Amino acid sequence: MPELPEVETIRRQLAPAVEGRVLERLEVLDARWCEPAAPAEVADAVRGRRVERLSRRGKYLVWELEDEVHLVMHLRMTGNLFVVPAEEDPEDRPHLRARLVLDSAKRVLFVDVRRFGTGVVLLGDDAREEYFSSRLGVEPLSPEFTAEALRALAAGRRAPVKAFLLSQERIAGVGNIYADEALWRAKIHPLRPVGTLKRAQIEALRDAVVEALNAGIDARGASIDDFRHTDGASGSFQDRFKVYGRAGEPCYRCGTTIQKIRAAGRGTYYCPHDQRKPRVRRPAQELIRSR
Repeated sequence: MPELPEVETIRRQLAPAVEGRVLERLEVLDARWCEPAAPAEVADAVRGRRVERLSRRGKYLVWELEDEVHLVMHLRMTGNLFVVPAEEDPEDRPHLRARLVLDSAKRVLFVDVRRFGTGVVLLGDDAREEYFSSRLGVEPLSPEFTAEALRALAAGRRAPVKAFLLSQERIAGVGNIYADEALWRAKIHPLRPVGTLKRAQIEALRDAVVEALNAGIDARGASIDDFRHTDGASGSFQDRFKVYGRAGEPCYRCGTTIQKIRAAGRGTYYCPHDQRKPRVRRPAQELIRSR
């Protein structure tokens, strides 16, 4: 699934082509894309409106249209957005779910093999804020993402730190790849209960999350399976992974063989030397009986 760096890459590539342009029409070719709203209703809400800004919130791409109309897209697992000239847009393009026609003779195509991607129209800035506040936590590349903020979010929680990082309502935009990359940088085991992290570990984790995400953005995302740029090119972060997908290979720091486990229901990669497994505390009664 495209994560924050992949969506930010799309935003940066797409913005120059769409900001300031008029969205002449939106063609919803797959009603599932905008459910439960009807395709005609979604198309009517955005037709003829100028694109004032293209923004991102977590893994969501937001088309901010005039009069506080917001078209919110989520690529999910296999969604891609391509910018093409009108003459290079065949009507029978495979897996095309929505077409956005601009006043510049350019078109933006939402192509999605598995059909999990979505498009939602929100009317008014308040509706947009309410939509995101119920789904997303702090933006990890914002000034609000401090070590103290992370410490407050983690306090008292027994969930494994990997599961905590994947929880979008706490930290927006971090997915499986970047969680593993951040934990390797911070030298924290994926199964460590997040509430037990020391202050220094919290500070290291905060910095590692930011570093991993920025590294992904600098590489223009990771193209492991489906993710592509707006021109069809691939990202290159997969060539720079420190730990993700490297099971059986030596750790870049210490040479120990990288291992793969299941954490938060996901395949998870870590270095058993640098990311020490948390100790299992024995119940007090058991300790008394063993004496």
